[in-house]
Amino acid sequence: MFDLEEKQHIGKIMLSIVIPVYNEEGSLVQLHREMCKVADEQNYETEIIFVDDGSRDRSWEIIEMLAKDDSRIRAIRFRRNFGKAAALNAGFETARGELVMTLDADLQDDPNEIPEFVKMMDTSLDVVSGWKQVRHDPWHKVWPSRLFNGMVSWLTGVKLHDHNCGMKMYRRQIFDEITLYGELHRFVPVLAAARGYTIGEKVVQHRARTHGKSKYGFTRFVKGFLDLLTVKFITGYGQRPQHFMGTCGLISFAIGLFTMFYYGFRRVLSGFLVFIGEVVPEDMFLLRDHPGVIFSVAFLLFGAQLVTVGIIAELFISYQNRRTNDYSIAEVIHSREEQSDRMVIPKPHFTEQQAANADALRQDQS
Repeated sequence: MFDLEEKQHIGKIMLSIVIPVYNEEGSLVQLHREMCKVADEQNYETEIIFVDDGSRDRSWEIIEMLAKDDSRIRAIRFRRNFGKAAALNAGFETARGELVMTLDADLQDDPNEIPEFVKMMDTSLDVVSGWKQVRHDPWHKVWPSRLFNGMVSWLTGVKLHDHNCGMKMYRRQIFDEITLYGELHRFVPVLAAARGYTIGEKVVQHRARTHGKSKYGFTRFVKGFLDLLTVKFITGYGQRPQHFMGTCGLISFAIGLFTMFYYGFRRVLSGFLVFIGEVVPEDMFLLRDHPGVIFSVAFLLFGAQLVTVGIIAELFISYQNRRTNDYSIAEVIHSREEQSDRMVIPKPHFTEQQAANADALRQDQS
C-alpha cells in the first residue's frame, strides 16, 4: 500500500489529480491503474481526488474499494447530481497539491500526458490547457465545439483551440481567487487570464470512449453560449458594472430623448402651421397617431432603468470589495527595514496581575 505521509519531501512539488465522476463504473479501475503507473514511474508525490457527482451506478463502491488499497485516494460523494463545475470546485477546495490536474473519468484523457503538463508548468506557466487536435467524437459534437471555441477565443482574447477539454493543469493558488458555479468550469483559463495568470496549451491524445456514454447533448452548447456572455461580463465589467449598464442606459435614454424632441417639434410646427392657415386642422400632426412616440417613451424608461441597475450593482460591488480584492499579487519584495522589523523579537505582554506580582517580587528582593 502506498502511504502518502511517507512520500513527504522538502521542496518536492505535490500533484493533486481531481476527477469528477458521474456513472463511470466501467472505467474507474483502469483509470486508477494508469494514474498510479505514471505517478510511480515519475516518482510524483500525488493525491487522487474522486468527486462522485451523484452517480446512480456502482461508481462510489468502486472508489471505496480502490481507496482501501491506496492511501493516495481521497473521495467526495454528492447527495445528488450538482454538475461538473460543482464537482470540480469541491475537488479544488480539497486539493493540497501545488499543482492541480483535472481529468475526465471516461478514459478519453490519457494519464500518460501528465509528465508533459508538469514540464510545461516548469516554464512559469500558471495554466496548461489540453487541445484534442484529433477527436474521436461524432461530427455533430466536433463542429459545434469548434465553432464555440472560436467564439470564446474571439470574445475573451484567450486564444485556445479547445476550451472544453477536461484535461488541464493549474497552480493551486488560482482557486483561492476563482469560484466555479453553474457551467463555468470550461472557462477557468479565461477567468485566470483575467486575473493576470499566464495560459499555455498542449496537444493531447483523445481516446475513443470504451465505457459508458456521453453526458452532454445539444443543450450543452446553448448553456455554453449563455455562460460565455456571463464570463465576458464578469471579466470585462465585473468590477465596474456601471460602465456597461450605464453606457447602454445612456444610449437608450439619448435615443428616446431625441425621438421625443423630434415628435414634439413636429407637433409644435404643425400647430403653428394650422394657426397661420397653411395647414387645415384635419391634417394637423397628432402624437396619438404615431406609435414612435410610445417607443421613444419606452427607450427613455429603459435607459433610466439600466442606469439605476448599474448604480445598484456598483453599490453591491463596493460592499463586496470590503472583503475581497479585485487584483492578484504574484510576489512582494520587502525593504530592508521591513525585513529587519520582521526579525525583531516582540516584547512580552504582561497582564495587570503579572505586572503586580513582578513589582512585589522586585520590592522583596530590594
